[in-house]
Amino acid sequence: MKFGGTSVADPDAIGRLIDIVRRQRSRDNLPPVVVVSALAGVTDTLVAVARLAEDGDADRAASELRALEERHRTMTTAVTRASRDATLAFVKIEFEELIGLVHALAVLHEVSPRSLDAVLAAGEVISSRIVAAAFTDSGVASEWVDARKVLVTDAEHNSAAPDFDLSGGRVRELLAPVAKDNKVAVLGGFIGASQNGVTTTLGRGGSDYSAAIFGSLLSVGEIQIWTDVDGMLTADPRIVPQPRVVPQLSFAEASELAYFGAKVLHPATIQPAVSRNIPVRILNSRNPDNPGTLITGDWSAKASAERRRGQLTAIACKRDVTVVDITSTRMLMAHGFLRRLFEVFERFKTPVDVVTTSEVSVSVTVDDTRRLDAIVDNLRNFSDVNCEPEMAIICAVGENLRTDTTLFGRAVTALERIPLRLVSQAASRRNITFVLRNADVLAAMTRLHEAFF
Repeated sequence: MKFGGTSVADPDAIGRLIDIVRRQRSRDNLPPVVVVSALAGVTDTLVAVARLAEDGDADRAASELRALEERHRTMTTAVTRASRDATLAFVKIEFEELIGLVHALAVLHEVSPRSLDAVLAAGEVISSRIVAAAFTDSGVASEWVDARKVLVTDAEHNSAAPDFDLSGGRVRELLAPVAKDNKVAVLGGFIGASQNGVTTTLGRGGSDYSAAIFGSLLSVGEIQIWTDVDGMLTADPRIVPQPRVVPQLSFAEASELAYFGAKVLHPATIQPAVSRNIPVRILNSRNPDNPGTLITGDWSAKASAERRRGQLTAIACKRDVTVVDITSTRMLMAHGFLRRLFEVFERFKTPVDVVTTSEVSVSVTVDDTRRLDAIVDNLRNFSDVNCEPEMAIICAVGENLRTDTTLFGRAVTALERIPLRLVSQAASRRNITFVLRNADVLAAMTRLHEAFF
């Protein structure tokens, strides 16, 4: 059971979390494993603190951290009783260490990826310790487990990859015994450590991924992602008013939607669940009686037939992408050209979202532009390159795309008079991807949603 930042935002939210876990435990007669994010907004504040340290502003950075410490102290006082003093002492020590680290970074005017991970990890470490104490004081037997001792990753700071073999051994050693003692194990999400014990993070939104990793390694019956919406929606509610909840979808559909911008789920979450065929359920901690969205690998004909013919599953969008056009009339059709082209992106560890080709060019989209200048310089060794920023990707997803040949035409027609930069349909035929200007996203999403939902 993973609970996001809004599910631990304040004492009332933690009270609801405890009730949800207590009810789940009673229903299953087994203690669940609970993974929690940092308190709502804390990670954003820690990112801002790191920027202040990089600018050398030690005083403002310390002031921000003191305010965060007071917020965590207030939360601890509100949700604990018997374990209050021990938890407050833990919070104090963690913040003293964090303030000392940030002061040193401010003196150096430098925050390396490794240092940033150390700063950001504090949010999950402290929140999980507070939640574990709140469980115990509410009569739910629990034990805090430091996620950094369980989740072993590589040393790619800010976006570390888990080592499933080593982590599996740690799970058997540190997590499984807690369940055998009939206790709820509580861990922070998003964080791990390299084999050398250096703190790492999985990237923003990685708490979902942590929960899926632990769930897969424990071979659990279900992975639950508790958030502040009733499930996966047919569109982003910040763009399309009153979208619908999708009651059920396949692993493949969920992966496409998450990768292309559905905020309710981290893109990597599905991978460990797919490997063990573990259902994932998205639920609302503010409305726990709602059935939410069930994501499964068993996409039977019966499940497909339950959907109205001619229906997409959902649409998602990813803004602020850049289109890169690579043209080489001399080499385009030459053997090895595409290999050489994509080796450049691989060399600079920059993933590509959408790819289209024509007789004279290859066009790709990227949303990580940190290394784009270097990529362009390398591509220009053998091609003409043009970049177009402030673009967006809209992805229309549905298993029905594989069987209903009219859906593609209906989607394109719905976007009539909106300039489309690129259009692509994946080999799986589960999605249609449109690349268009950021400025046209609202109109395009609204039209697609009206056409299909």
